[in-house]
Amino acid sequence: MAESDQAAIASARESEKATKAVETDARALARLLDGLNFATESQVLREFNVRFSEYKKLDRRILELAVENTNVKARALSFGPGSQAADSFRRSLESAAAGSPVKDRCRIDALVSEAVLAVREIQLLHGPHIAEQDEAAMTRMEKEMTDRDAKARAALATLKELSPASGAALDDALAKLDQFKLVSSQILALSHRNTNVVSLDLSLREKPTLKAACDERLQELQTALEKEGPKTTR
Repeated sequence: MAESDQAAIASARESEKATKAVETDARALARLLDGLNFATESQVLREFNVRFSEYKKLDRRILELAVENTNVKARALSFGPGSQAADSFRRSLESAAAGSPVKDRCRIDALVSEAVLAVREIQLLHGPHIAEQDEAAMTRMEKEMTDRDAKARAALATLKELSPASGAALDDALAKLDQFKLVSSQILALSHRNTNVVSLDLSLREKPTLKAACDERLQELQTALEKEGPKTTR
């Protein structure tokens, strides 16, 4: 994974440059082989070009996905704005609890801890979700996040009943929770695009097979040319 859009774009440009160099060399070699009437070698080169065309198509898809960088962006959101929103929620909630009645303090502290823990658990689920490729597994994690969000909101509702005087402060905490949920939804949307994970999977699973097919044709071409060598000198 490229750690920035700039790095991903630079990598894509380097790959495109290398691809164009191969295409230029292949065209020059084709003209040379045709001029020498090397029919066998020309056919092998055409077979290489077919396989290289497939390789280019896959490589283009990989690069397009990688340049989107959605998994890296999701991770940055989680560790940046997501973490800040969660911390802001905790501070706001603790501030609201500080003005609560002493007689209910133990119960209120327990509810505060419950709400904060629920948000922290959502944060912990961001990482596995960003790294996951299976949609069913993602859906299960999102269900867990929804359950924890509901748990945090239920705790806030109970706190408001126990400490009506802290209503304004608890409304602020609820607003902070809504902000965290908004950032979290943005993280999940980017995570679902999964461009870095998919591009890496294609690079490791499909690209080596196509590359090997191209290499085989080039090796076959080299062997054929070596056999032609003595003929061209007689």
